[in-house]
Amino acid sequence: MSSDPWGRVDETGTVYVRTADGEQVVGSWQAGSPEEALAYFERKYEGLVVEIGLLEKRVKTTDLSAKDAQVAIDHIREQVDAHHVVGDLDALRVRLDKLVEKVDARREERKAQRARQSDEARKSKEALVAEAEELSQSDQWRAAGERLRALVDTWKGLPRLDRKSDDDLWHRFSHARSAFSKRRKQHFAQLDAQREEARRTKERLVSEAEALSNSTDWGVTAARYRELMAEWKAAGRAQREHEDDLWNRFRGAQDVFFAARSSVFAERDAEQAENLKLKEELAEEAEKLLPVTDLKAARAAFRSVNERWEAIGHVPRDARPKVEGRMHAVERAIQESEEAEWRRTNPEARARAEGLTGQLQAAVDKLRGQIEQARAQGNNARADKLERELEGRQALLDQALKGLHEFGG
Repeated sequence: MSSDPWGRVDETGTVYVRTADGEQVVGSWQAGSPEEALAYFERKYEGLVVEIGLLEKRVKTTDLSAKDAQVAIDHIREQVDAHHVVGDLDALRVRLDKLVEKVDARREERKAQRARQSDEARKSKEALVAEAEELSQSDQWRAAGERLRALVDTWKGLPRLDRKSDDDLWHRFSHARSAFSKRRKQHFAQLDAQREEARRTKERLVSEAEALSNSTDWGVTAARYRELMAEWKAAGRAQREHEDDLWNRFRGAQDVFFAARSSVFAERDAEQAENLKLKEELAEEAEKLLPVTDLKAARAAFRSVNERWEAIGHVPRDARPKVEGRMHAVERAIQESEEAEWRRTNPEARARAEGLTGQLQAAVDKLRGQIEQARAQGNNARADKLERELEGRQALLDQALKGLHEFGG
């Protein structure tokens, strides 16, 4: 019989292992000595020790799943419980129990981690849905469209939730994208309709602009071109492939008209500048007639100047008031001389003036006599009244005497 601390071999060759629950039969050994039997089953024990050590290392240093780790533990435990080895089986069970605790802890840790990741994914997807729903009402078509596409890529990178939650959030997300796409499609369809209407309007404006390009009715046509330009701006933009061509035709028609007008106006401006020079010379000639000393000669000379003046065409508008004012000043001076001569030589007017002066002088003399009489009688009230009447008559007399003086009287 042979033995060691963890096992023995009896005289029949049966091998036993010692455990906390007592001896357990390991097997039978008939091929050699008892020492060789114990050594063989001890080596098998060491194999289990190595296997457990490797499993402990894998659990500690790799991402071995809890399920696979438990399968491996159960496999080793079956071998330990079968007690076909010689060694400290209870120590192996303790190590396996501790390993189970580690695996269970890892399982709970991973479960908590998955819960955290799921919660984070839910919050992330809810945030994506909220942003997508906000973007669905945006009119920034390009920027919002690009952002929605980026949100889809972000969504694809997030882990799935439970089926119902994930489906509900995806439905909202997808609905927001569809709503935006529908609004964008309607917008661009409406924009296309507006651009088509703008194209038809601008083609009509181009046709009229081209028809007017050879007009010589400068003022009316220029005004109409301004109206056409206002209508052009109000029409909005046509499709890109039509807009530039229509604008070039429209602008080209205007350029033809305004170039012709500028040429004509340049000739007119040169002619009017020459006319101004001639009229300034005539105004200077007319001004030399002043002061009037010989009315008949001055009148004849001014008539000659005026006839030549009328024969000259227009002058620049901004210079017209000044040069015409010089001629009018000479004309007024001659007219005033004519009026003075008429008053001086008109016998009927002179007679009327002399008669009126005599009547007023007699009335003034009479009032003075009445005033002296009233003062002498002590009737001051009557005298004051008569003096006020005298003031009015004296003023009329002074005016009549002035007029008579103008007749040379």
